[in-house]
Amino acid sequence: MKKTSLAVALPALVLSGLMLSGCGMFRSHKSWDTAKQEAPLEIPPGLDTPPASEALVIPPPGANQPTANGATAAAPGAAATITDGFVLSDSVDAAYKRVGDALAQGEIGQVTARDDAAHTYAVTVMAAAQVGKKPGFFGRMFGRGKGDAARATPHEISVSIAPSGQSGSEVRAQGEAAGVAKLVDGLKAKLGN
Repeated sequence: MKKTSLAVALPALVLSGLMLSGCGMFRSHKSWDTAKQEAPLEIPPGLDTPPASEALVIPPPGANQPTANGATAAAPGAAATITDGFVLSDSVDAAYKRVGDALAQGEIGQVTARDDAAHTYAVTVMAAAQVGKKPGFFGRMFGRGKGDAARATPHEISVSIAPSGQSGSEVRAQGEAAGVAKLVDGLKAKLGN
């Protein structure tokens, strides 16, 4: 029985010795001694750094031009004006009629003007000025901020319907952010978009 325990212990001892050595006997320790410093990379003559003088130019107030996604920058002290919209798979005339029918119900807002030739509506929407801002847990718990609750104020929103692609139409709303958000969400819900 001593021979079997010696036969098991001896290979285990040799294997643990190899594992503790980290197989250092199989590799050379001189590789870092022979490393050389390479020359630094050079920038080719035509690839100089572009000028950054126009990188941080602040636009003048009132230069709110919509970007590709419809968002605009707000001038300080002015109400934030944004443009948002969605696409319907109807013709422009059919989409104009569907949007008019949804607005005529009066749940989203009050239509103040319409232009059938230009396919536009002017809508007054009652929406809170502070979208999505509510008091925190302790503010709600201790009643702080009840007087600061956002009151619904009228927002003038311009809704236009324009062609999009071959058979679709784009519904765009432009105005103050809170009113546009409420109008677009309401139209999407009514029109099933």
